[in-house]
Amino acid sequence: MIRTIGMIGAGNMGSAILRGIVEAEYVRASQIIAFDTNRKRMRELEEDLPGIRTASDCLQVAEEADLIVLAVKPIFVRDVIEEIRSALSGKAVLSIAAGWTVKMLEKELRGTDAAYMRVMPNTPALVGEGMTALCDESTFSKEDFEFVKGIFDSIGKTRILPERLFDGVVALSGSSPAYVYMMIEAMADAAVKEGIPRVHAYEMAAQSVLGSALMVLSTGTHPAALKDAVCSPGGTTIEAVEELERKGFRAAIMDAMKVCAEKSREMSK
Repeated sequence: MIRTIGMIGAGNMGSAILRGIVEAEYVRASQIIAFDTNRKRMRELEEDLPGIRTASDCLQVAEEADLIVLAVKPIFVRDVIEEIRSALSGKAVLSIAAGWTVKMLEKELRGTDAAYMRVMPNTPALVGEGMTALCDESTFSKEDFEFVKGIFDSIGKTRILPERLFDGVVALSGSSPAYVYMMIEAMADAAVKEGIPRVHAYEMAAQSVLGSALMVLSTGTHPAALKDAVCSPGGTTIEAVEELERKGFRAAIMDAMKVCAEKSREMSK
């Protein structure tokens, strides 16, 4: 049974998960122990989450936690596992590292009897609107799997998917906040060019993206139909849509996601 969560790596994603689950009251801050090599991040967590425990190294996290979350960059996962290996007996190891497959985890954890699981979250978890894919190929007990699902349910939406789809997941939800932020920035820049104050431009662009996303989720209507409903005959929106098509807007997004997925596959080798 999982009682204590150990977070190794408190960067954007790790800290977003911790702040999100405490704010959602899924766990108490006192149930968390965290470590990051960046001491500034540790101080910020201690200030934001009173009661959280911070460790002196990765091994201390592994020794004191039931669930160990590997939230470090993919290139450091192997080194971290080696550092904490002696404390992994009977523990549950959760990886959120892009490109780290179940087989890779199995290989690195061999001989420890630790259970392992792979998930792919995204940073909107910080505001309770994350999208997380949980890999159905896991050695977690049913109870522990449900506990982990509860973590991510408390900070957004979840989907349980086979690992063969995870490269696409990385491109679709793991990395896509960056694409959306770029679009919001571009929309705001264009608005500023039209004379709208920047502070209003960012708010109006972001709210428009948020509202449009909620329309897709709440109505279940095909995005193309929602787009058509905004395009009045001979109006302004169809002019913008035509220009976006001319400039390869959809193709650029699809191509970007393709190279993102390919990079994920490359990292898994």
